[in-house]
Amino acid sequence: MLFDLFPPALVGLVLESLKQTVTMVAAAALLSTAIGLPLGILLVVTAPGQFMERPIFNRIAGTVVNLVRSTPFIILMVAIIPFTRLVAGTTVGTLAAIVPLTVAITPLYARLAEAAMREVDQNLIEAAESMGASPLQIIWKVLLPEALPGILAGQTVTLVSLVGYSAMAGTVGGGGLGDLGIRFGYQRFMPEVMIAVVVILVVIVQSIQMIGDWTARMVNHRVARRRAAA
Repeated sequence: MLFDLFPPALVGLVLESLKQTVTMVAAAALLSTAIGLPLGILLVVTAPGQFMERPIFNRIAGTVVNLVRSTPFIILMVAIIPFTRLVAGTTVGTLAAIVPLTVAITPLYARLAEAAMREVDQNLIEAAESMGASPLQIIWKVLLPEALPGILAGQTVTLVSLVGYSAMAGTVGGGGLGDLGIRFGYQRFMPEVMIAVVVILVVIVQSIQMIGDWTARMVNHRVARRRAAA
């Protein structure tokens, strides 16, 4: 019965689509972290009253982040098609989908990282400044270690959001599980394919959430022990 519902050819398509989704999510997550974390740091340290205060830069960067975040992903994908073609050389397929995924998720991660770092006790930063620490030392030895649990929690939210965005990318030729669900589950009236896609996406999201929660909890315990020892 199961073999009738999912013949080998269809199973192959599911596995290939899963591979494409994992590729899109992993690549966009790495790129958004590489760009979003420094951006989040800048949003914190250049804010009024901080040790690298740059109000004009902070206002401009915050405005750009908010503009991108307020744009629905499906519209953003279409709006930046020329940029996607410039970067990836094409506007369809897994490689092309990584570009709008990165553009869409980077501001979200930057804001989540910023929120985590704003929770760091200001007294710790002032103490580091009084001991002659440079801005870079404050960032690496105080700000990031203390905010790490929140940053990891933000990374979990980012990955979960990326999974949902990657499914939407399939509606405009991005490939992956979303594309499979639309082409076979919806357009060809194969509900078993749609169910399989939904189940796989749920498993992926739940796995990311559990691993992310566990990692943040472990790091939080280590940070608490370090504070107690100090």
